[in-house]
Amino acid sequence: MTVYPLGMIGPWEIVIIALIILLLFGGKKIPELMKGLGKGVKNFKQGMNEVEGELNDIKSDIEKPAEKPAEKKD
Repeated sequence: MTVYPLGMIGPWEIVIIALIILLLFGGKKIPELMKGLGKGVKNFKQGMNEVEGELNDIKSDIEKPAEKPAEKKD
């Protein structure tokens, strides 16, 4: 038997949660909240892409064959 932490959430429960959020924040605040959430997700993805790019750069630097040091002539 599988026990879910919140139980099985059905469509009516989602509607009830959405109505409660609407009542708590009001119709004018919800777009602002969603806009902020969207900006946060965008910034997170941008940060992840930057980290991934840096890791790829490091990986390519590691995979390059090492250059031989130049010989000094006196």
